[in-house]
Amino acid sequence: MIRRVEFYTTINGKSPISDFLRSLKKEVREKVLWVLKIIQDMDRVPIKYFKKLTGTDGIWEVKVEYESNIYRLFGFFEKNRLIILTNGYQKKSNKTNRKEIKLAENYRKEYIKNK
Repeated sequence: MIRRVEFYTTINGKSPISDFLRSLKKEVREKVLWVLKIIQDMDRVPIKYFKKLTGTDGIWEVKVEYESNIYRLFGFFEKNRLIILTNGYQKKSNKTNRKEIKLAENYRKEYIKNK
């Protein structure tokens, strides 16, 4: 394993990314887990699945396509090889949801503050 993926937990004990994954159909959830396995195991992950978002405060995006739907998961790196996933959503327009990115940035700040 090259990288480790963990799910962010708020100070209230909630995990937005876990809640999001539970809301997905089984087939979609399996595809997301498959992509996360690629991110963990491949030295060079194709940009199709994982990329740093420009104009953000250290936020990375996991992109999963299933049938005609696109799902985005956000997170950040901790100690170079640990990825903390924070939140996700199903993309329904051409633009990435700025509100979701801002939420991921806020979770990152909270994580750093409480570390």
